[in-house]
Amino acid sequence: HGSLRRLDLSNNFIRQLHTLALPYLEQLDLSSNQLDLISEGAFENLARLEELNLSRNVLNNNLGSNSKALQSVSGLKILDLSMNGLRDEAVERYLQNKSSLDQLKMSGNALTRLSYSLFKESKGLRSITIEDNQISVIEQGTFEPLRHLEMLNLARNNLAHICDFKLHQVKYMNLSWNSIEFFVTQEDNLFYRLEILDLSHNKLLYFPIVPKMNRLKYLHLQNNMVGALNSEAAMVSEANALYSEIIKERTVRKNNLHSNWRLMPLIYIDLSYNHFRSFPLETLSLLSSLETLNFSHNCLQNIIWKVRSANASGYRRQLFFSSLKHLNMQSNGLVYISPLFLKALTQIETLNLQDNSVQPCASMDHLQSPQSTQPMNTNTSCIVFGQLSTLKHLNLKENNIEVLQPNTFQKNSLISLNLARNPRMVMQTKAFEGVPKTLQSLIISEINMTSSDFSLPCMPMLTQLNMSSNRLDMIPSSLSCSPLREIDIRDNRFVSLNHSLIRALSEHLKLIYVSGNHFNCCDSEWLTVLNELEIKLPDINDTVCFTIYENVAMTGYRKKTSSDCLFHPKSQEIHFGQMIIIVIFVAVILTVLIISIRKVCCTQISFIV
Repeated sequence: HGSLRRLDLSNNFIRQLHTLALPYLEQLDLSSNQLDLISEGAFENLARLEELNLSRNVLNNNLGSNSKALQSVSGLKILDLSMNGLRDEAVERYLQNKSSLDQLKMSGNALTRLSYSLFKESKGLRSITIEDNQISVIEQGTFEPLRHLEMLNLARNNLAHICDFKLHQVKYMNLSWNSIEFFVTQEDNLFYRLEILDLSHNKLLYFPIVPKMNRLKYLHLQNNMVGALNSEAAMVSEANALYSEIIKERTVRKNNLHSNWRLMPLIYIDLSYNHFRSFPLETLSLLSSLETLNFSHNCLQNIIWKVRSANASGYRRQLFFSSLKHLNMQSNGLVYISPLFLKALTQIETLNLQDNSVQPCASMDHLQSPQSTQPMNTNTSCIVFGQLSTLKHLNLKENNIEVLQPNTFQKNSLISLNLARNPRMVMQTKAFEGVPKTLQSLIISEINMTSSDFSLPCMPMLTQLNMSSNRLDMIPSSLSCSPLREIDIRDNRFVSLNHSLIRALSEHLKLIYVSGNHFNCCDSEWLTVLNELEIKLPDINDTVCFTIYENVAMTGYRKKTSSDCLFHPKSQEIHFGQMIIIVIFVAVILTVLIISIRKVCCTQISFIV
């Protein structure tokens, strides 16, 4: 049709492309074909073509004809040449006469180097993606002339280092999955627009030396080797020595790493999966805007307050993480956290300590009160969470916690608490005192707990309770005052549920998970109540109950017209007692009859004699 604007020919078997007479065509998709030959005049009549997708073809062949065909399309804004097996020379020829180009994608090709002449005719580019190639060399001046460039993706290549980052205009830079050992920017007074820098999955030994004047907000450093050196001081010292070597200074004049980080408006940094054996207190405390820190999967065992003295007197400085709200310390092997470090977390809201060896202390007020019957805690390795007054979300899953002492979370404002997978944990009386007014989500699954061990106070804000994979056979009646919306009791020892408690919770309750228990089919009034109240049971089809004969699927049993129950569970004890009385009565009658018969027989024998 003459007025066609968009044509999608992707995922076919086209091998050659000849003249297209579509004067109004704006978008053409030829991806995922077998295209290796485009005739020179194929695009001459496509005067309005702005978007061309040629990815997943074989365009490294017939360069002469193909490149001339592309040169005739001078108004292109978006060009995708990904996964065509293109080498360096082919790309340069395809990018000739592309002054209007705005977005370029060349992922999955065979590029080994980027030359300064590569984009000389495409200076209007705003976005470049050259991911998953073999690039090991970027010539000086390759990207600098691209004054409108905002997004540059060079992930999954063979880059070994960034010696002098000069891209003032770029906002998003992805250098992940290379082999980069260091990232250095020479100090100047120019303003850099960089907001997101992804250096993850590389071989970094040091923190990057970023531009002095920047907008950097998101820094991804996960899966590197940062922290492998013995100490933070050694890492900082070597990074500054490297900087001096690159800019050819004979001596290290100042701490360039810290001076530039102090000015960085970073709000997010990911340092997970590195090699930290000590926490870089001084470096990270420079980030006054930092809100989220992912420090999971490192090698920390202790966070000790090792801060340089402010003067010769040896006075210990107190640094602060004044904006930090979310801290992830999962899977570090942590045993001890300095109280001074906790004191520095003045705005902390979320703390993830999953898969460590942290032992919570009781509230210091509780231990020191004259009414306390608990001995004074002399275990300096335990952690007093009470000083984190802003804390809302705490994850203590998989910490081998031994005792949850009274008033452990008294001064917190917890909204969610995860205590799962602490199988030896003993919950002392009043362990949850202090949190009921705020707590909305509680996870106490997989802690080997019985109903006699488990008691909860009234929790007027609790909406979600997970107590799966324990040895429980009842839900605490104290929860009747909670606005619970979701309860998980899977894999416990429930035979029945308290339908009176369910009715008390029915105003808010929407969902219950019940599978993995051994319910009595003959006592299913609770199920009837749940159905009447339209409370969802997502796993009811996987739930089994027992009769006097067999274990059956609960849904299947309820569909039966005849019952396998010989007695109702409520009258079980009465029937059992009645049967005993009947048995005794019958035995007495039989005994009397036998004695009577024997007497009669004896009398008859005596008469005969």
